[in-house]
Amino acid sequence: MKYGMVIDLRKCVGCNACTVACKQENGTAPGVFWSRVRHYEIGSYPHARLHFLPLMCMHCQEAPCLDACPTGATYRRGDGLVLIHERLCIGCRYCIMACPYEARTYTAGGPAEYFAGRGLTPVEEVQAARHPHCVVEKCTLCADRLDRDVQPACVATCPSEARVFGDLDDKDSDVARLIAGGRARPRLEELQTKPSLFFIER
Repeated sequence: MKYGMVIDLRKCVGCNACTVACKQENGTAPGVFWSRVRHYEIGSYPHARLHFLPLMCMHCQEAPCLDACPTGATYRRGDGLVLIHERLCIGCRYCIMACPYEARTYTAGGPAEYFAGRGLTPVEEVQAARHPHCVVEKCTLCADRLDRDVQPACVATCPSEARVFGDLDDKDSDVARLIAGGRARPRLEELQTKPSLFFIER
């Protein structure tokens, strides 16, 4: 069993439903996005086109962040997910510098309000309690949902079904078949990090 995902950029409409779903599921602090969508233009007027690139942790098989961590806080589960033991993280941020995908975040200080000067709402208080301070955090591919046999929030929410998630080791799975087709490629393949997320280009 090795979890992975294919994102079909031909179907992505840049709606940011994945970004919102991740925010809602994980209750990250203001300004912290474990899942995000980059917008950029290709071509020039009058033939310019807007393209979208969803970004998140790639859960690499050869993860630079794992090698950079001095305490063993970053680890890989048996299903291939790269996660963080928060109690072992000392906030040195070596993993942030090592990650070529800019997928990790560090939150210093206490919980931040979404509405400055109004204090934390009851929902924000609950969510803030889930996130320790002065440690590194990142996308977990919704490991807690996977443990309940539920798809990651970003996959379940995508209205254009641009995201396909499943077991890369199962040759009959939709995600494995898409990769076997040859069009799905990892980002920054030349770095040989062997990501578990693949993209089908336009």
